[in-house]
Amino acid sequence: MTAALMNEISRWAIPLLLVAIPTIAYLRGVRVYEAFVEGAQEGFQTAVKIIPFLVGMLVAISIFRASGAMNLLVYVLDPVIRLIGAPVEILPLALMRPLSGGGALGLAAELISTHGPDSLIGRMSSIMQGSTDTTFYVLTVYFGSVGIRQYRHALTLGLLADISGLVASIVLANWLFG
Repeated sequence: MTAALMNEISRWAIPLLLVAIPTIAYLRGVRVYEAFVEGAQEGFQTAVKIIPFLVGMLVAISIFRASGAMNLLVYVLDPVIRLIGAPVEILPLALMRPLSGGGALGLAAELISTHGPDSLIGRMSSIMQGSTDTTFYVLTVYFGSVGIRQYRHALTLGLLADISGLVASIVLANWLFG
């Protein structure tokens, strides 16, 4: 496919979906407006339920960073991160990513603006952003909003996935760009 054709498909994909989905639903007898209002009401109720969990998570992250615990952890883990071939500058992002997507994105943007998007650090942080998840955020907000209280195994697997993504992003960035 040519670039022009792909651009046109990209330009029209969402507008076509916004027309096609309600049209198909209407043709199938779904009361589209009522279904939309009901979904919006449920979404609002969910948003209200997750606010306490979100505030708690954001306060905990702020305390973690402001107390100097993040810097202490970076200092302690510096030799380990260097063993796997990563620059120490990437470590705050690696530590923040499981906690907060917004905080991690801010750190990644800072790394990219400081070191450049084509630097090893810039590329490594970009790969890390795409290969790890916000495990604690997911557990706190989503699990908390639906009342799941026993998430020990989800935490273990989420952190293992984050560590795997971190190591893979470091290895991949070094292999491709190092």
